[in-house]
Amino acid sequence: MVKNSKKNWSRRVTTNSDALDLEPGVFTLEDPREIALSLKRSALRSKRRRVDPFRSAMSMLNFYINRAGRKLPLNRRKVLELAKNELRDVFGRPEKNVRVSR
Repeated sequence: MVKNSKKNWSRRVTTNSDALDLEPGVFTLEDPREIALSLKRSALRSKRRRVDPFRSAMSMLNFYINRAGRKLPLNRRKVLELAKNELRDVFGRPEKNVRVSR
């Protein structure tokens, strides 16, 4: 049992994080803007986050991308990377250049 719980720790983070309570299926959405808006709603609703809503939302998005690693298909990675700029836009932050690589 201990081995299994260690194996799935990243799943627990994305579902039961102390930073955010994510809406179901947020990372499976096709529209980067919808992903960003969902993360923003989650970040603004959360009472447990330790940093500002933008940093919480961006942190969760980066966590998901990094944990997926090479298993994340390139087209999915591109959508999630575009969601980063959409997240910056919905929070009124300056946009950065998107570079998608393996």
